[in-house]
Amino acid sequence: MSSTSKTIVLFMLLFAAFILQTDAFAQTDSLNLIQTSSDTILSAGTDNVASTVADRGNILDMERSTGFSLMTILRGLLGMLTLVGIAFLFSVNRRAIDWKVVLIGLGLQLALAVGVLYVPFIQYFFEFVGKLFVLVLDFTKAGTEFLFKSFGSGTVESAMQNFAVQILPTIIFFSALTSLLFYLGIIQKVVKAMAWVMTKLMNLSGAESLSVAGNIFLGQTEAPLMIKAYLSKMNKSEILLVMLGGMATLAGGVLAVYISFLGGDDPAQRLMFAKHLLTASVMAAPGAIVVSKILVPQTEPINKELEVSKEQIGSNVLDAISNGTTEGLKLAVNVAAMLLVFIAFIALFNYTTIYIGNLLGINASIADFTDGKYNELSLQFMLGYLFSPIMWMIGVHSNDITLLGRLLGEKIIMTEFIGYVSLSELKMANAFTDPKSVIMATYMLCGFANFASIGIQIGGIGSLAPNQRVLLSKYGLLALLGGTLASLLSATIVGMLLG
Repeated sequence: MSSTSKTIVLFMLLFAAFILQTDAFAQTDSLNLIQTSSDTILSAGTDNVASTVADRGNILDMERSTGFSLMTILRGLLGMLTLVGIAFLFSVNRRAIDWKVVLIGLGLQLALAVGVLYVPFIQYFFEFVGKLFVLVLDFTKAGTEFLFKSFGSGTVESAMQNFAVQILPTIIFFSALTSLLFYLGIIQKVVKAMAWVMTKLMNLSGAESLSVAGNIFLGQTEAPLMIKAYLSKMNKSEILLVMLGGMATLAGGVLAVYISFLGGDDPAQRLMFAKHLLTASVMAAPGAIVVSKILVPQTEPINKELEVSKEQIGSNVLDAISNGTTEGLKLAVNVAAMLLVFIAFIALFNYTTIYIGNLLGINASIADFTDGKYNELSLQFMLGYLFSPIMWMIGVHSNDITLLGRLLGEKIIMTEFIGYVSLSELKMANAFTDPKSVIMATYMLCGFANFASIGIQIGGIGSLAPNQRVLLSKYGLLALLGGTLASLLSATIVGMLLG
């Protein structure tokens, strides 16, 4: 099938979904609206969300009353079939797809979701690990207070309670901690155990399973360091999985940041989101394998050797901590610069489109059509309706599909960091009709699947295996698509089980 045919079929699929959910739009209740900080930051003061005071307990109540029905199961199955169908549509060799691997991967994702939501000892395990992430935030706070507290009051003044002071230090400390754990060999042991399971269950090569397992804890350019010796000899299917695994998961440092975003100062919500974010990253591993092996099936002999690279990141403990701190500082500065630039460009884009909307007289029509959810021709409006059919297909509440569509679009175009900032602020503004939408969005945004990551992977992985640069460039967009589908699979399964 030609690329043009693929595009037409995909468009028809999305259009059909859009038609199916149009009636739901017409029945959407109007919301009382005010301007919020998310509008100021991401829309240059243009879009509005619900004005009611955020009900911080409703998400926790939903967790305690999880349950599913025949309708939610059918919606979930429809979403899973749609996502697998999109991957099948873009497969380079449909006849070679190993559907046993696909079914096992989907089964692992489903089992993880059921365990986290319904099985007590699995819940306790993820909550225990989640508590460790929350502790990291508290440890970081101690260092932050030492640097930024007032000599007069002994506390961090309210003027200093901002993103740069409260959020970015978490990235630096977690990077140093990860570096220490890597130097001590702890991460390698955990990753090797998980890779062994995936190699046995899903017929993967040892190197690609190590890379995917490593991505649960490490970034998309750090995890390939564990298989540096194998990268230059990897085939097309293995290279795509290395790329897609990096796109579909999150590094530990930013995971801690998103816990802080979504949980705020509420200990219960911090723990809840820590558990879900960690689960999302773990679920993304088998999801990445499923999508990758559909897009580019394995057709060559498999080397199941499991050998982690012996390369050290420091000559001793202090050197490892120092190296991790330096890398964390670079990442924190990069995140700050990225947010500054992207948010400024969003404001520029919205200024232009809103001006055009005023000239054409369509801004008022947009407000009427969306029941006041969007007031102008903004980027958020465009992204929300562009991706809303997919949101409906995966089981999102009809009233929330444009909000989650917007978040998905922001993640793909501008990075997941922007998406989680928006999710946090929309959550605090109580903009969602169904609290389940917040949890589904948490899973959906999990991963580095965005356009910037294509360049990062070509540069990072390409420096480790220069002979693979052409293949990395060729598969960049395919990895982006696959990483997005893997995260959507996780969101669909969790939404199906939440009811």
